[in-house]
Amino acid sequence: MPSGGCLAMARYRLFQIDAFASRQFSGNPAAVMPMDHFLPDAQLQALASENTLSETAFLVSDGPEYRIRWFTPTMEVPLCGHATLASAAVVFERLDPIRESITFYSASGPLTVRRAGQSYVLNFPARAPLPVAAPLGLESALGSTVTQVLDDGFNYVAVLENASAVRSLAPNLAQILELDRSGVIVTAAGDRGYDVVSRYFAPAKGIPEDPVTGGAHCTLTPYWANRLGKAELKAFQASRRGGEILCRLVGDRVELEGSCCFYLEGEVTLLDSFQR
Repeated sequence: MPSGGCLAMARYRLFQIDAFASRQFSGNPAAVMPMDHFLPDAQLQALASENTLSETAFLVSDGPEYRIRWFTPTMEVPLCGHATLASAAVVFERLDPIRESITFYSASGPLTVRRAGQSYVLNFPARAPLPVAAPLGLESALGSTVTQVLDDGFNYVAVLENASAVRSLAPNLAQILELDRSGVIVTAAGDRGYDVVSRYFAPAKGIPEDPVTGGAHCTLTPYWANRLGKAELKAFQASRRGGEILCRLVGDRVELEGSCCFYLEGEVTLLDSFQR
């Protein structure tokens, strides 16, 4: 019997996946929790906070497909690329291994994922950013010269002079938190064989720096595809863990291709006191 005399109320499978990663301990770790139904929001948020990863994805089967919701340690978000990639890996490799494609119904509409050899391909809505005046305090927060600022409706995009400036950036997160967008995507033309280099800072979402961000590349793909004149881009997110994404612009959609590595598979036991 659990300590305190509480009886278990439910058990849920838990997977931790390194997404956009070709090896363990790289890419962006996400938790994936399949469920029979979505628990109340406060309980989903508590689970995501306990997982202490940038995103936890909750899955509920809906006929042959799935509904999906994503939570950071502090809030629900409308779109998450790496946790969707991780969720697809769980479906393809553990829950329904004969499948070749899956559709997740989400707050951002239907999101399809298909197998591509050892990788998976996300199909997401593009977020073409628009040029804007630099918000007060942005350059100071980044500690770097910004050559262009754009806005995708969720994040500011700060274009820097070169990839070296992106890689070496040491921003003031407290100042980024004061901006009127949920995050800042920092980017430049790529180096070391990449077309695009980026980083993503979102302290307002409880994520000081996200290791690899699919949602950011929904914005970066149309921007750099137009600027570089090519529809397929090899992108690198230059966080400490680092991660590679193959990006394609397909009309008003983007395809984001990457691999996953399973790290942990276990079970969460929720006690009856959790409902009180």
